Amino acid sequence: MSKVICFGEALIDFLNIDKQQSDRLSLNGFRQYPGGAPANAAVAVAKLGGEAWFAGQVGEDMFGDFLAEALQAYGVNTRYLSRHPVAKTALAFVELDEHGDRRFSFYRQDSADLLLEYEQVEEGWFAGASIFHFCSNTLTSLSMASVTRHALDMARAANCLVSFDVNLRHNLWAGGQVKREVVNELVAEADILKFSTEELIYLAGGNVQGYMDKLMAGRCCLLVVTDGGGSIHYRSKTCTGDYQPPKVKVADTTAGGDGFIGGLLYVLSRAPKASELLNTPSQLLGLIQFAACCGALAVTRPGAFPALPELAEVQNMARELALSESHIFFN
Repeated sequence: MSKVICFGEALIDFLNIDKQQSDRLSLNGFRQYPGGAPANAAVAVAKLGGEAWFAGQVGEDMFGDFLAEALQAYGVNTRYLSRHPVAKTALAFVELDEHGDRRFSFYRQDSADLLLEYEQVEEGWFAGASIFHFCSNTLTSLSMASVTRHALDMARAANCLVSFDVNLRHNLWAGGQVKREVVNELVAEADILKFSTEELIYLAGGNVQGYMDKLMAGRCCLLVVTDGGGSIHYRSKTCTGDYQPPKVKVADTTAGGDGFIGGLLYVLSRAPKASELLNTPSQLLGLIQFAACCGALAVTRPGAFPALPELAEVQNMARELALSESHIFFN
């Protein structure tokens, strides 16, 4: 098993859990959860039993302390976690509707995660690593986008697979809209790509089939498109398929996508030959099934880190669904 490096933001999710009446006011109650998509992915890998490392920066404040302690509590190696002496840890306030779907309000202006510098990304990060994973929230500023590209180049030089869960958040970008050209530049550099249906349509700019074909003709060796509780579409260099994920009672969708990508990265970090796994139809289907179980379990509980499943839970769901246990990822 090799190490998986998850790069980017760790932040606080303040999840709206209730309302209380006080005099003439209805007051929202928020509970503090650790979060941030790459941090969630690292915890997802670690809780399954993988070797996860988180690389990023938080503030030298009580929220940064909490995030460092939370990552360590779940077995994530934080040797590459930096602490900025002045800038604050990023915050996100999360409201859920009756279906568990989210609405975010971010407090991330000049936060610590955006102030990571070139010199803080070291070659030693990538020793013994097989996968480098990142998301698009490190592309919202020119300086951090440049650092992200630098880290990607170093990962590539170390022969890591590059995984990109695009995870678009329009309200983090200037003008309230993601810059397609910025994200697509790095989409073209990834080996593993995960989009939601909405993200794919937006980044494709109206030509979804042509966009996917171009990616698969390039560097990409696995492209996955999720659609909430709808069918998952996946493509490798030789295989194409669709899989309907398990139906569950949704409590909070915050960690669903991160649970899915974490399950996928965990399996790939264990695979003796990733290319063989991705291009053998039965094994690729098994990989998608495993990742889908991870994502499905994650949305049945609130928050992110606590909601992500342990391996035994995934194995139990696989048995209940009569999924094959012949592959390495179910054993």
